[in-house]
Amino acid sequence: MKRGDALSELDARLRQAVSFFWETRNAQCDRQGLSGDRDRGGRTAVTGGGHCAEFAAVVRELLIASGIPDSAIHDRRRTEWPGYFRATKDWDLVVVLNGQLVAVLEFKSQVGSFGNNFNNRTEEALGNATDIWTAYREGAFKTSQRPWLGYFMLLEEADASIRPRKSFPEPHFNVFSEFHGTSYADRYTLFCKRLVRERLYDSACLLLSSRTIGPLGDYREPDSELSFRVLATQLTAHAATAVKLNE
Repeated sequence: MKRGDALSELDARLRQAVSFFWETRNAQCDRQGLSGDRDRGGRTAVTGGGHCAEFAAVVRELLIASGIPDSAIHDRRRTEWPGYFRATKDWDLVVVLNGQLVAVLEFKSQVGSFGNNFNNRTEEALGNATDIWTAYREGAFKTSQRPWLGYFMLLEEADASIRPRKSFPEPHFNVFSEFHGTSYADRYTLFCKRLVRERLYDSACLLLSSRTIGPLGDYREPDSELSFRVLATQLTAHAATAVKLNE
């Protein structure tokens, strides 16, 4: 499959990945329930893992269509990469072509527990980016050119995630005005856009999908800058360039 063909089929593949996400998550919750130890607040979806695997599979297909050999794409093992503030970080997908670090991606999701997990997700993404770019600056990936770094987030679309929050605690200093009256979905949108604009990530994608119609593959993209097509197009262009440079 050529790169253009892979991009033309992107929406259909993305719908399949969204459906897989919900089916896998629901199956994990069912198994946990049958075991008699159901996690509170949907924590099974976090502890079970694997529900974002199909999104990684879509990216793998796009990379292969761009000329990257399958053997250069690692999304199950050999994904550890040196850090600067810690020894290693186990990324979700890493592309290494002829000893060159080409691309690194992280796939995340949040279903329920929005107040508890939003700060954890944002702090994690910021820390990971800071760590890998500092390691790159210090020569950890010699002789690689600047790698491409991508961030993917699927957020459950529910009343609790799209309902605006009226106010924040401000005991000493004022919260930035753009956060007032925002929902968690709004804050994720703002966060992902700033990740890219501050050049912490080369591209970021945010999808919203509900647990009721998500299993049918339904999703929406709250901001055109954060669409999966933008991430895919930028990644495949970078990958194709890397292939050319390694010919």
